Amino acid sequence: MKLNEIAPRPGAKKKRFRIGRGIGSGAGKTGGRGGKGQTARSGVRIKGFEGGQMPLHRRLPKRGFRNVKFALRLNEVNLGTVQAAIDAGRLDATATVDAAALIKAGVLRRAKDGVRLLGMGELKSKVDFAVFGASNSARAAVEKAGGSVKILAPAPEEGEKAA
Repeated sequence: MKLNEIAPRPGAKKKRFRIGRGIGSGAGKTGGRGGKGQTARSGVRIKGFEGGQMPLHRRLPKRGFRNVKFALRLNEVNLGTVQAAIDAGRLDATATVDAAALIKAGVLRRAKDGVRLLGMGELKSKVDFAVFGASNSARAAVEKAGGSVKILAPAPEEGEKAA
């Protein structure tokens, strides 16, 4: 093989579609842009404009509330995942399992605002958890295995009174 014999794989390089080359090409005259007006020109096109009729997003009433600014982003961990980490020897069942221990074990990638324990999977080991929250099924499964779940209170925000 020589340098001049090297070629890209078939179909890897597609020829550019040339517009504005006469009416016989099928992409002449308006060049694939349709008729006249705002849509034929480059630049801004009004999205949601309905020809002067009141647009749908303005006809419908405002509804609901999304608590994006103040919502807590929690890491969700299932009991089966914790048991798999204990079986693999990455997580110490005798120590208290919290966010830092789960990150060190590789169960979580990073700590968000807290850890919420969920009850999917089976827990065989006696484990003590210190988490932000836990589902009822997770709490029951941990207590059935002989462990405990300590719910950590969220840190009070600035301006709030600590209860």
